[in-house]
Amino acid sequence: MTAAKNANLQTILVVAAALVAPDASVFVQQRPIAKQHGGLWEFPGGKVEAGETPEAALVRELYEELGIMVDEGAMRPLSFTTVPSPDRNLVLLLYRIDQWSGTPFAIAAQHAAWVDVDSLAGLAMPPADLPLIQVLARELRPTRSRD
Repeated sequence: MTAAKNANLQTILVVAAALVAPDASVFVQQRPIAKQHGGLWEFPGGKVEAGETPEAALVRELYEELGIMVDEGAMRPLSFTTVPSPDRNLVLLLYRIDQWSGTPFAIAAQHAAWVDVDSLAGLAMPPADLPLIQVLARELRPTRSRD
C-alpha cells in the first residue's frame, strides 16, 4: 500500500500500560478467545475515544479492565508502534506505570499474570506489541556496571 493510499485510512489510537511491580515483573492479560487476537497475551489498555486524551483513556481502561486507579502523573510515555493494515492505521502508545491504587485483576480477560520481562518474548502476543517488548526489556534490565 502506498503512503498516499494509507493516508486516507482511519487512524485508530490505542493506549497500553506496562504495569511494573517493584520486582520488575510486568502485568499482562490474555485476550478472550472469541475476540480479535483471542488467546494472545497483551498489555492492558484500549482505544482512545473521541475527545479523550491518551492518558485519560488509559486511566479509564485500567479501571474498566483491571479495577485499579492510576494518576495521569504516574504515567511515563515509553514507546509507540504503528500497524498499517488494508482497512485502517493503528497507532499503539505504551506507557510505563510503577504506581497505582488497588490490586489488578482480570475483569474481562481470560487470564492475567505477572511475568519477568525476559519471559515476555516467549508469550504469544499481537504483532503490534512485539517491538514494544524490546523497548520495555531494555528499560527494565539492570544496567551493568563498568569497572
